[in-house]
Amino acid sequence: MPGNGSGGTAVTRSTLRQQIADALRDEVLAGRLSPGQEFTVRQIADQYGVSATPVREALVDLSAQGLLDSDQHRGFKVHEFTVTDYRMMVEARALVVDGVFHHYERSGRREDGGPGPFDVQTLVSVRRRAEEAARAARAGDLDILIGYDLRFWRELSSAVANRYVSDFLHRLRVQAWVFAVPRLRSDPDPSPWLWSGHEKIVDAVTRGDAQGVRDEIVACNTHELAWADRLERRERRGRPGQEHQER
Repeated sequence: MPGNGSGGTAVTRSTLRQQIADALRDEVLAGRLSPGQEFTVRQIADQYGVSATPVREALVDLSAQGLLDSDQHRGFKVHEFTVTDYRMMVEARALVVDGVFHHYERSGRREDGGPGPFDVQTLVSVRRRAEEAARAARAGDLDILIGYDLRFWRELSSAVANRYVSDFLHRLRVQAWVFAVPRLRSDPDPSPWLWSGHEKIVDAVTRGDAQGVRDEIVACNTHELAWADRLERRERRGRPGQEHQER
């Protein structure tokens, strides 16, 4: 029937659109598409060997997520986040997560009386992500760390927050990584600035220690804000006449 064919085409295009968006997001996260880099719909369509329509839709999706900027005449470019943007991302996450904790404490624990919001299967999965993320952070392996870190926090937030909050937190983390990746890759030794406390959070979750989870998340945010302070000092040092401000 004509309706079935039309529906199948729509599904195929939607799936292709998502695949392209995911692939380009990975390119940005890996730093292969650098901040400020410009490109057109046609360039991306040729690169992936697809038509322009799903590419344009994917690029619009990534623009809505704050990862790309669009220009009607020049195409698209990777958004350039500033240190101030990064600091506000961390602070926004902290405010939202604090609200999630308050909501969880008011609503009570799981219906089965378990220690915290996770069932055993989910907890095992989150711990696996935590172990891999922490291992990659200690080794300074950004390529491995980014994927596991994002999945770790996504699973963690999905267990305690509604879908809209979880999606918002995930978007902030993706944006934070987009800001961080080129700067970390240019650092001769980025390891000290790669937070590796994922397993401590899972340990606290396993104990049902809500305050312990809070403390570790605060430690993570403090670590990231300290890195932002360092970046700001380096930026000031690089400005003419301000070298004396770095001690």
